[in-house]
Amino acid sequence: AGRASHQVGGVPKARIFALSRDELVECTALLDAVRRGELDRLIIPPKPLDVLAQQIVAEVAAKEWTEDQLFELVRRAYPYATLTQGEFLDVVRMVADGYSTRRGHRAAYIHRDAVNGVLRGRRGSRLTALTSGGAIPDNADYNVVLEPAGQIVGTVNEDFAVESLAGDIFQLGNTSYRILRVEAGRVRVDDAHGQPPTIPFWLGEAPARTAELSHAVSRLREEISERLNEEDGKQAAFDQVVQDIGLSAPAAGQVVDYLAAGQAALGTLPTQKTIIFERFFDESGGMQLVIHSPFGSRINRAWGLALRKRFCTKFNFELQAAATEDSIVLSLSTSHSFPLESVARYLNSKTVRPLLVQAMLDAPMFGARWRWIAGTSLALPRFQGGKKVPAPLQRMRAEDLMAAVFPDQIACADNLVGDREIPDHPLVAQAVHDCLHEAMDVEGLERLLGDIESGRVAVIARDLTGPSPMAQEILTARPYAYLDDAPLEERRAQAVMGRRWLDEASAADLGRLDAAAIDRVRGEAWPEATNADELHDALLGLGFVTQDEIDRQESWRGFLDSLAMQRRATCVADRASQPPGRVKAAKTGADEAAIWVAAERLPQFHAVYPNLVLSPAIEAPAEFAERAWARDDALVEIVRSRLEGLGPTTTSAIAGSMGLPSADIEVALAKLVAEGVVMSGLFTPGVGETEWCDRSLLARIHRNTVKRLRQEIEPVSSQDFLRFLFRWQHVTPSEQRQGPDALDAIIAQLQGFEAPAAAWESEILPARLEDYEFTWLDDLCLSGRAIWTRLSHTANSGAASGRGPIRTTPVTLLPRRSAPLWTRAAPPPAVKIEELSSRAQAVVEALRSHGASFYDEIVHTTGLLRTQVEDALAELVAAGLVASDSFAGLRALLTPSEKRKPLGGTKRRRRSPLFGIEEAGRWSLVKRTPPGVPSKRAYYEPDQDMVEHIVHSLLRRYGVVFWRLLQREAAWLPPWRDMLRVLRRLEARG
Repeated sequence: AGRASHQVGGVPKARIFALSRDELVECTALLDAVRRGELDRLIIPPKPLDVLAQQIVAEVAAKEWTEDQLFELVRRAYPYATLTQGEFLDVVRMVADGYSTRRGHRAAYIHRDAVNGVLRGRRGSRLTALTSGGAIPDNADYNVVLEPAGQIVGTVNEDFAVESLAGDIFQLGNTSYRILRVEAGRVRVDDAHGQPPTIPFWLGEAPARTAELSHAVSRLREEISERLNEEDGKQAAFDQVVQDIGLSAPAAGQVVDYLAAGQAALGTLPTQKTIIFERFFDESGGMQLVIHSPFGSRINRAWGLALRKRFCTKFNFELQAAATEDSIVLSLSTSHSFPLESVARYLNSKTVRPLLVQAMLDAPMFGARWRWIAGTSLALPRFQGGKKVPAPLQRMRAEDLMAAVFPDQIACADNLVGDREIPDHPLVAQAVHDCLHEAMDVEGLERLLGDIESGRVAVIARDLTGPSPMAQEILTARPYAYLDDAPLEERRAQAVMGRRWLDEASAADLGRLDAAAIDRVRGEAWPEATNADELHDALLGLGFVTQDEIDRQESWRGFLDSLAMQRRATCVADRASQPPGRVKAAKTGADEAAIWVAAERLPQFHAVYPNLVLSPAIEAPAEFAERAWARDDALVEIVRSRLEGLGPTTTSAIAGSMGLPSADIEVALAKLVAEGVVMSGLFTPGVGETEWCDRSLLARIHRNTVKRLRQEIEPVSSQDFLRFLFRWQHVTPSEQRQGPDALDAIIAQLQGFEAPAAAWESEILPARLEDYEFTWLDDLCLSGRAIWTRLSHTANSGAASGRGPIRTTPVTLLPRRSAPLWTRAAPPPAVKIEELSSRAQAVVEALRSHGASFYDEIVHTTGLLRTQVEDALAELVAAGLVASDSFAGLRALLTPSEKRKPLGGTKRRRRSPLFGIEEAGRWSLVKRTPPGVPSKRAYYEPDQDMVEHIVHSLLRRYGVVFWRLLQREAAWLPPWRDMLRVLRRLEARG
């Protein structure tokens, strides 16, 4: 768009290319907003102090001003209409006093007569204002200088230039350049004369999505979500996107499928009225927390930074975080455990601003904007001595300026106590303002948190077994989305193994754990004691065991008696209350036996149960009896041990086994959650009560659930694949097809596959068709439903060697309707007519003159002997130049004359093959695209219809298509990259 059709009456045009599914939804919302006539709101930056400093220096350098006159002049500009006298004087003092470093006094550009209120320019101020003025920040790109002319042909990013070496070749425009040397701010190159180049990269900060467009995205999601909840939901949503917004059918299908899968996984679509918190385990055992918040990256960046700071102070752990237009990701470690819905209450709308300021100071954005503001305000001139200041030197000077005006920012963290103190300096204030209001939207974040607190914005928490479809983009976000300085290779989000494709049914299962995986982990966590010592270890690890658990292990009763005799374990009960472990039996109402405890655990149980009764009466070892346990701490340790061996369990189950009130157990569980040891949720299918599970066991359950899903799609062995192919292609006797009608399906499956001419009726077709008869193929060809031809060609394929090469000539069978697609893919014949024998040339000329002809007509037209015509036809078949209506023509050329059946005399049986060449029907030249005719398509644009047909044929032939499979196919097939593009497009279509 922009300047497209930039003339009077011209209508701007635009081409929008969405690179991801979220971008496709955003582009759809953009079209919807355009259709509604909506516009983005233009916000004028209020009183930028860095630009003010530059303008003051320029004005005073030109002539003498009084402070009051200059202040009134500045206030006439709209951005500075609200500028106060104090703010103006702060900037005046800054450009008058400059700042001091160890290298001297710098950036003082005006003389200020404070007594009379007069401002005059210093020497050099005019030159600095002229050469270093402007509000567009430097991007530190390197100029590319072409030698020996010394001509600047472009620029490359600083990182690309620094990482390049002499001799490297890269491309700018349509030309390849070889690097001669890299200098400060310049890359000197010469012409590489078309040698294969690499592509340079550029880094920069893209503008965030506007609030208006974010609202349009949310509105589109709401409307599609409402349609998806209807009876014929996907069709209704599809019709809306196509008819109301005007999206094409393929794009609309992708939008609806993506949002439908997201809604199935998350329960609803995230909008500006409903925010969804999603959490799942990654491969490292940690967790990823994704906040689906379609408010744009300015608000999401602020929310992510503030949450990262809050997690740091709450858990004493630096998190990795990233934010995009629609979501935030926080990479949690193995030590983080908390109720997911509580994250929405970690920040308060009234206190988030100072927290965000401290978080922003640690983010890369503050350093970048500090350098921009220092350059714009002329505190760091861009040119010195007639030359541009190199970017590395500019960064060093920016750090020196930071040390002079904001020492806490670059101070050693060990010497800082509490938060950094923000100095009252115009440049620091402007840098903080730009970070809070340009890079982020602190007012928008405060409004959002206030809406969450008041309930105007709903929050939904979802614990899943894997990332939802709508979490994929944030997990693979590029470095520009990072909120910390960890590089790409160290991102914890890289440890997430997501599913490549999710339909609605699969996405709906993301929130469900596999019941078999839960049972398996429970079995693995529960100890298997084979002697008394191992049972003693189990008692130490589990805290205690109940009578029911003992009854399930037949050998444990004897082991417990042995431990009791050794005074290493005892059965405990609480005299003052219901004995721990005693529960009423469902049928008899009788009390069951109490619980068994190891001697080392007795101090904990004495703290929990003051009136403890032991049977037998034993004492704890002296080293364990020394510690005086508080009741709450002892109960926490006992519950922790139980959860390590139980897997998902409920509060009532734990309370029932210990004979304690549920409230006591909930307090202990809350402390374990705060330690990051235990997680809560609905884990076991069919259990409606909140369950609690040890974090490591829950991670194993998630891994086992995902492992089971992966086993369903894991690669099979080559032997299994071959067995599958035998069944798929009907080679297995039990899978063989019957009758002539089945031959059509077999040819459709094998179309395009080239095999020796003699193998088709001797091996390939009889192996797939029970009681195959030769007449079936002849009837199919004569009816016009199938043809035979040669598609591949070699330089010697036209050698006049009679029937010798015919038996090994690669021939394929094709459905007639798809023959044009295959002939477009095949290369043109490698043999020229003038290279053929005279007999073959005569037959070609006869077919050209008279068109398709019967065998007798060819003999009559050419005047050749019958045997000579047969030899000529064999030569032309081997060259891929002719074919006949029926397969009988090729069959006759394959069969020696002495073995052919006579044409008359005896009555031919039904299954007797037609060996006579007279039965071939008409012979004709194979129609192909003449060589040398240029394609109407560009060289890099494949024939999409042809490639898609070939891909469908390969899928029909093999069931599964992969790169190495093409080694079994003809070399002239389209390259794998073209097929892969089609396969991905078909995958996107579903």
